[in-house]
Amino acid sequence: MVNGLTQDQTYSIVIPAFNEGARILATLRSVVECIRGRGWRAEVLVVNDGSTDQTANIVRDFQTHAPEVRLIENPGNRGKGYSVRSGMLQAVGDVVMFTDSDLSAPIEEADRLFDAIAAGADIAIGSRWLERGRQTHRQPLYRQFFGRCFNAVTRFVMGLHFADTQCGFKAFTREAAQTVFQLQTIDRWGFDPEILFIAIKHGYRVVEVPVSWAHDERTRMSYLKDGMKMLEEIAIIRWNALTGQYSKKIPAIGPGGDTK
Repeated sequence: MVNGLTQDQTYSIVIPAFNEGARILATLRSVVECIRGRGWRAEVLVVNDGSTDQTANIVRDFQTHAPEVRLIENPGNRGKGYSVRSGMLQAVGDVVMFTDSDLSAPIEEADRLFDAIAAGADIAIGSRWLERGRQTHRQPLYRQFFGRCFNAVTRFVMGLHFADTQCGFKAFTREAAQTVFQLQTIDRWGFDPEILFIAIKHGYRVVEVPVSWAHDERTRMSYLKDGMKMLEEIAIIRWNALTGQYSKKIPAIGPGGDTK
């Protein structure tokens, strides 16, 4: 075993993308270079969320010399949560992860998630706050304030005792991914606490892992507008829990997409 990986394991890296024409090429180069350099048996699934720029064409061109890369097209703009769910459920790896398209957490940090899963975790989630010294470019103070407020709400309302629920850098065993993402209902920014809530409800072991991270000024998230929407989605999650939405029995799905 090297860096938490075994030679017979396969890995899937899901990248949701909406109008990422300015940076998706650099992201794909970094990810594929890392895969090849580390000898991972891995695929990269770029989920195009109805982009109106050249994102899809750039990915298609890149595929011609990078067979690891696969493009998935959403039926229009459906949201980050929808995109992540689509990619995770179509992934074929034994371990599946998703990362933000800006690589705020460098893809090399995936080693840390894979190590946690190799050590027995079902789900490993990156954290910007466990070791703050690993942040190479911090968020503006107002974003830190809103982020910590939202985290406090998820702790109080949903019982999620994690330092960072929103970091877009999470890995799952195949079984955990199939259960969690088939039950996910939130299509936009509030999906992160939902998938963690589902995971805990189903008894999966979730481990929080400190990762290096750098804030990207080009982030599209509005903490005022999207933050209010996320509070609404927390209420939806609680309602789903009360009505048994997350208690359904989920059939296992094999790598080829067939139900077992």
